Amino acid sequence: MALAGAEILIYPTAIGWDTTDDPAEQARQLEAWVTVQRGHAVANNLPVVAPNRVGTEPDPSGQSSGIHFWGNSFICGPQGEFLARADDTTECILSVTIDRRRSESIRRIWPYFRDRRIDAYGDILKRVRD
Repeated sequence: MALAGAEILIYPTAIGWDTTDDPAEQARQLEAWVTVQRGHAVANNLPVVAPNRVGTEPDPSGQSSGIHFWGNSFICGPQGEFLARADDTTECILSVTIDRRRSESIRRIWPYFRDRRIDAYGDILKRVRD
């Protein structure tokens, strides 16, 4: 996304657990979501805003007991560092001041884009490798 000119990434979600998931499974799912969102920040050297819904919504079909949205909205910097983070139960507004120049500074330290091996990307553009 940064190569296309993005200066900040926003990934709004409404994701959570089946209310019957055990606590260990809930922890794995939440940690995976947080890791992926922070990974977007690191891979693009950009701040990420990751809002997520809180609360519980019943299943209108009655096939399950519904979904419990896990909250944990956060804003992280271009190295994936947390700048602000919400909890799992409270609806809130997170607010931080983002220094957009910091992304350029981080790109000098971690030159992902400068050192790309675009000559090796050919197979990525194919549906099936030869």
